[in-house]
Amino acid sequence: MHAKTDSEVTSLATSSPNRSPRRPVYYVQSPSRDSHDGEKTTTSFHSTPVLSPAGSPPHSHSSVGRHSRESSSTRFSGSLKPGSRKISPNDGSRGGQRKGQKQWKECDVIEEEGLLEDEERRKGLPRRCYFLAFVLGFFVLFSLFSLILWGASKPQKPKITMKSIKFEQLKVQAGSDSTGVATDMITMNSTVKLIYRNTGTFFGVHVTSTPLDLSYSQITVASGSIKEFYQSRKSQRTVTVVVTGNKIPLYGSGAGLSSSTGTTTLPVALDLNFVVRSRANVLGKLVKTKFYRKIQCSVTYDPKKINVAISVKNSCRYD
Repeated sequence: MHAKTDSEVTSLATSSPNRSPRRPVYYVQSPSRDSHDGEKTTTSFHSTPVLSPAGSPPHSHSSVGRHSRESSSTRFSGSLKPGSRKISPNDGSRGGQRKGQKQWKECDVIEEEGLLEDEERRKGLPRRCYFLAFVLGFFVLFSLFSLILWGASKPQKPKITMKSIKFEQLKVQAGSDSTGVATDMITMNSTVKLIYRNTGTFFGVHVTSTPLDLSYSQITVASGSIKEFYQSRKSQRTVTVVVTGNKIPLYGSGAGLSSSTGTTTLPVALDLNFVVRSRANVLGKLVKTKFYRKIQCSVTYDPKKINVAISVKNSCRYD
């Protein structure tokens, strides 16, 4: 047999009117899906006959075939991209769920961190302020308590009552001072008694005094002091103070007091002055209350009352 030429085929087609011309057959290649195990993609080509409609021009068939090949090659090349994976229809919803879960997790973490910070703030603030609050509260309470005690102790002043003074000796005689100036010299011995009473109901007192000065014409002729003592609450005692002076120069003030015997026969007006100091430790040494009582007495020496206690109860002033 010899191969028929195109002219012969054409002539056969025209010569036999009852035989319909054979339609051209086209084959479209479609790529197979990727394997799920991630291995190298293999393709299998399935031949699908596509019949061209009758009477269609050749160029339309070629364009259809070209389009099919391009689309198939595009799908095939897309499946062969490295790093590509198969996307299922549910991947979009799963991705949204994962994204939503991630956002919820981030919100939970932020909320948990906020709660932790709030908790640390609540816990940290009192820890830092506990000591300061305790000190401040203690200071306020202690100050208030101390103020109450101090205010309650102020009206409870000690009570001092002068009892008597007794003169054992009073002499005025001529002499000279330390510089050799001639003058009258006075010597005196006396005893002063007083009653000290602590009226405090919840505190004791420590008692001292300034010197007890007996003066004549503004010249101190005798002096004495109260020895420090402690007086418990709601109690009293009799205090005895020795007031003496030895050869005190009078510098002309005692001209009328001198006598041949050295013992004056005239009454002598004297002034007694001193201050009693009382310190009350209301709350140890932290809260103290001090009381001062100034006492001034007018005393008259009577030569007929030597060694006799002279009452000064009504001749004293208390400030």
